[in-house]
Amino acid sequence: MAFLRKDKLFSKRGLKNYSLILFGSFILAAGFVLFITPYKIVPGGVYGISIVLHHLLGTPVGLVALAFDIPLTIIGIKVLGPRFGIKTVVGFVLTAVFVDGLTYFYGTEPLVEGDALLSSIFGGLFIGVGLGLIFKSRATSGGTDIVAMMISKYTKMPVGRLLIMVDSVIVLVGLAAFQDWKIPLYSLIVIFIAGKVLDTILEGIDYDKVLFIVSEKMDEIRDKIINDLNRSGTLLKGEGLYNRKDSSIIFTVVNRRETVMLQDYIHQIDPNAFVTVLNANEILGNGFKSLKDKLDD
Repeated sequence: MAFLRKDKLFSKRGLKNYSLILFGSFILAAGFVLFITPYKIVPGGVYGISIVLHHLLGTPVGLVALAFDIPLTIIGIKVLGPRFGIKTVVGFVLTAVFVDGLTYFYGTEPLVEGDALLSSIFGGLFIGVGLGLIFKSRATSGGTDIVAMMISKYTKMPVGRLLIMVDSVIVLVGLAAFQDWKIPLYSLIVIFIAGKVLDTILEGIDYDKVLFIVSEKMDEIRDKIINDLNRSGTLLKGEGLYNRKDSSIIFTVVNRRETVMLQDYIHQIDPNAFVTVLNANEILGNGFKSLKDKLDD
């Protein structure tokens, strides 16, 4: 059973996805070469191990990472099944080539001399963007992701938690190798920023809010949403938990500006209304971005 969608290289979708992998791998490699590796920062993953070995033994970062990625992927396929497509292989091979290629042509000096903190921030930014582009192509990053998935299969622990644990062990390896407490602190900054940037690229920056409204003035609020805000919603039937009284709940999605306008209006007509406001990472469907467009991104 195939878990990842296969793309023909010369199809429109294939060219788009492989272009994302190409640019993502280059940006990811630039983050390591220009900001991370020169300061001995160890942001988890196979590249964290490779950076440690590079500074201890002088080995090429990309080549060593590739030496980890290939057997891990083979083992992962045997243990987990055909979950890792050709795009994943292309991604980690390109990243390794770009890392060692950039090191050869650019050198080993940091882009920002004498400022490990600034390098950590921009290194995390580059890594997050690079991984985000690779993930948007429906590929994975391989490496410690595969280790976490294999452990999860036998322990039933969440993959996300295991990935944090595996990467944390690698960060501690960097501390033990370089005997400098600043290394894991800078590494945590990189991991945090990379994660936030990755989430932003995959989920987008959405300014919409989800509102659940319970009020005695449902008709007036409904008219406000439909006629003034030019929005729609869904009327849900509910029951009070305490008094078992039947009630109606308005479920609607509006932007930030409209949220303030609607809250102000509800306060004027029904100060006792109950309004729940949730952040919406992504809204798909009628009136918003279609699910088809999302899948075609």
